[in-house]
Parts: sequence; C-alpha cells; structure tokens
Amino acid sequence: MSPPQSFEEDLAFSKTLHNHESEHGGLLAKITSKDKEAFENVVNNYMKYWVDKDPMTESEETKEARRSNYTNMTNAYYNIATDFYEYGWGESFHFCRFYPGENFYQAIARHEHYLAVQLNIKSGMKVLDVGCGVGGPAREICQFSGAHITGINNNDYQISRAIRSAARIGLENKTNFIKGNFMEMPFEDNSFDAVYAIEATCHAPKLEGVYGEVFRVLKPGGTFAFYEWCVTDKYDPNDPEHRRIIRGVEYADGIPELFKTSVALQSLKNVGFEVVSAEDMALNDDTIPWYYPLEGDIRKAQCLWDYFSVFRMTHFGKFCTRALVGGLEKVGIAPAGSFQTQIVLETAGDCLVEGGKLGIFTPMYLMVGRKPQN
Repeated sequence: MSPPQSFEEDLAFSKTLHNHESEHGGLLAKITSKDKEAFENVVNNYMKYWVDKDPMTESEETKEARRSNYTNMTNAYYNIATDFYEYGWGESFHFCRFYPGENFYQAIARHEHYLAVQLNIKSGMKVLDVGCGVGGPAREICQFSGAHITGINNNDYQISRAIRSAARIGLENKTNFIKGNFMEMPFEDNSFDAVYAIEATCHAPKLEGVYGEVFRVLKPGGTFAFYEWCVTDKYDPNDPEHRRIIRGVEYADGIPELFKTSVALQSLKNVGFEVVSAEDMALNDDTIPWYYPLEGDIRKAQCLWDYFSVFRMTHFGKFCTRALVGGLEKVGIAPAGSFQTQIVLETAGDCLVEGGKLGIFTPMYLMVGRKPQN
C-alpha cells in the first residue's frame, strides 16, 4: 500500500497500518499487530527525507523537501513512533521540570497544570490543544480545569487513541479530537477562549504559519500559552558538533527545522500577539535536569515505579528492547523497519541529552501571548 496523499487516503492507510478497531496491549503486541507492508512503506517514506547524512553539507533541496512536505513527514514519523513513545513515556509526549521526591507522572501533570494556570482556564471555557498527540494533556487539563478541550492533530492513529482514551474515563462530552493541519485549521475565526500547545508547534516549517492560525481562531482578548522546542543563543550552526546534535534532534523527532528562541518570540509578535511573558524554563537551578529520564541514570529516579521507567533508557535497557524488537523482526513477527525505528528513537534520546547538557537546546521555551481586544 502506497503512502497516503490526502486525508481520506491517510485514514484508510492508518486503519490498514494500525487496526484502529481493536485495543492492543504493550509495545510488542502493538508492533506485531501492524500490517507489515504498510509499516515498511511508512518507515521508508520517513527516511527518504533524511538521505544526506552530513548536516554540514546537506543540500538546500533536501531541506526544502522537508519543509514543503512537513505534513507527510511528521505524519509518517508519528505513524512509526507513537507506540514506542507510549511505551517509554506514557500518554503525554513532553518534557517537564523535576523536583526531589516527585515521581515522573506527577511532574508531567504539574507541567500541564502550570500551563493551564498561565491561561487562567476556567470551567466552561472552550480551549484548543494544538498538536494534541494521543490526548494525555487534554484529558489532564480538562479534569484540572473543567474546561471543554478540543484537540487538533494530523495523525489519525493518535486521534483514534485520544478519542478512545477520553471515552474510557467519561470525558467524551468534555473533549473533542479532530484531524487537521495546524497551519490550516478547520475552525471559524474567534472560536476559542484560550489556546495551548505543548512541544508540538516545532513541527511547523514556519512558526508564523501556525502562530498566525492560532491568532485567527482565538477570541479577542484570549491567551495563547505554549512550550516551544528551540535552539538557544548558545547554539552555533557553524560548529560541527552543535550541528550534529541539533540535526539528530530534527531527524529523530520528525522536525523540519528548529529555530532560535529569538525567532520564535519575534514570530509570535509578527502575527499580532501582545507578548505577556517569555521564559526558557530549562534555565534553572534544578538538581534534577529535564532530560534525566533519557540519561538512563537510575540514581536520579524518585520513586519505585520511576526505576522501571528510567531502566528502559539505560544502556542495558535499550539493549534489551533493541534485541527483542530486532529478533522479532528477523523472524518475521515484527514488521521490517521496527528495529530501525528503535534506533531512530535512541538517536533522539542521545541528542536531546547532549543538547540539554550543552545548553544549546530547550524543549520548554514558554511563551504567553494575548490577542488584542481590537
């Protein structure tokens, strides 16, 4: 089955690839249930955007192919990565700050609550989640605030999982999940009281495109608060090591191009927002860094369950996952491309940690903008 070219073809492809109608168990059950031909095709479809191995000599044509085909590239990425994300991270695909004694999922939820507070979300408000993933943050913020949350996402598999998960906990009337391109949102002007995004708008080829759409659908006086993935002022694109790391983040996380924090902030202003605040929340004196779960350092785990989560990211834990996935692929149980997907995601983890340690990358540049009343 060929990669999809339209929303209708995308849905048909996704149902063939993932089987939306049934609930599977853990990672192994999910990857072994995939349609083998479709999975191999989608892996090859994603990898074609990264044919030039050296980021210092990559052609402009290759970069433009990623920018102009960002929806196809990002959709392909999440078709292969979503199950691995849920296995390693849970249903909220984002980073956060950590405090001593606070377990992983408490920290993740607090990060979401903090964003809701920035928006002053209240019960009964209509709120948009841009790039909602499988709906983890939408469900959490809905329960935290009592607001109605609409999530928009370009990946049918994630949308189907978000809808199913919301219904499972009785939130089907308080949430809505819609397939759509966040650069061309299917909403009327001035539709939402508040809008948020959590590490999602980095998939846009041009930040003004997605920020401008948020501005359009937000009601006058409404607020947009979001965590953005950015390179920092410490990043030097002429430094081969810096470029290798950031290219690794882009390649292994389905991102056309990462922009500097200053570019993101100016883009927010350019589309008409009044900037309320802008802060890199990765710049702090926390004893536990935001990237600690990816380091595989069990000594930093904060509770018993966290030991299991962090273990998956240790050298031995990654070796076990790699050996199991690779073995199942070799004997034909898992589809071709499963092992390659695991390697791509390991690259993501390694480069994110390196970027965090050098201070050249942040996953939590928090910006809050208000749409003027007039």
